[in-house]
Amino acid sequence: MLFMVIEHFDQARVKEIYARFHEKGRMIPDGLSYVSSWISADFSRCFQVMETDDVTTLQEWVLAWGDLARFEIVPLAGSKETYAAVQKHL
Repeated sequence: MLFMVIEHFDQARVKEIYARFHEKGRMIPDGLSYVSSWISADFSRCFQVMETDDVTTLQEWVLAWGDLARFEIVPLAGSKETYAAVQKHL
């Protein structure tokens, strides 16, 4: 399943975040996959798509970064799958 992860950064700690990333990488546990990400121009947020079948892998990952960011996690459904589901009810 896909998840949109919105990381909210304290802009004063952006350099710490990138220093940890440089030193330790994404620190992604087994079973969680990084898909892609985008950073807001003001460094206040990162929009990241992750994939997993076990939500606890997301929780492990959040714990590894929780001292530097606040997380909002939104389950995603594909447009084609959503369209098909809606069509059943029209």
